[in-house]
Amino acid sequence: MCAKEVLVQNQVGLHARPATFFIQKANEFKSSIWVEKEERRVNAKSLLGVLSLGIVGGVTIRIIADGADEEQAVDSLVALVNSGFAE
Repeated sequence: MCAKEVLVQNQVGLHARPATFFIQKANEFKSSIWVEKEERRVNAKSLLGVLSLGIVGGVTIRIIADGADEEQAVDSLVALVNSGFAE
């Protein structure tokens, strides 16, 4: 299992468009991937799950993966969040 925390940099957070990019990236990997905000954990491959967290800019989230490509999955998703989703 691999996990990293990352600060959401873009102001609007993970609204529909960035969340879509996020789940598309998560679905490129075979590992099971979750996103945690405070005490809630959701499947990172589920658009409704990610949107239900209400992730806004300035919030720290935790990305967790478990599987064959877990480190690559976490690093890739952290890089995507750090990029600000090109906004």
